[in-house]
Amino acid sequence: MARGQLIAESLKIGERFRCRGVRLLGVTRVEPPEERLRADQPRRWTFIGFEMDDELAPAVAEDLAVALDGDGGWYCNFSTADEAWVVYRERVFHYPIGDPAGRAEAEAYGRALGVPEPQLDWGE
Repeated sequence: MARGQLIAESLKIGERFRCRGVRLLGVTRVEPPEERLRADQPRRWTFIGFEMDDELAPAVAEDLAVALDGDGGWYCNFSTADEAWVVYRERVFHYPIGDPAGRAEAEAYGRALGVPEPQLDWGE
């Protein structure tokens, strides 16, 4: 069973994330600490927890790669039983859980987009 978190504010205006087979786990509003935010990011985020069968991971990643906003370095991450998935607008990374080289590549891409270092803390 794959699980992840989508930040609602990371969706491009007018886009819809609608992959079949994704189940909602819950919705939580948070105010991240200022040191975790870029100046242009909203001060409140809405986390949408989701799960799906592992075999849906590629399709979900592709849907997210279209739906995410390319401005601001937003990403969504989720993990299957064996792989970590990190999805940016038009770019998908996946690597075996615990693979430092795979993680480093996804982090480097995020840094190049301007993702603040404290936000590059996804779990696997």
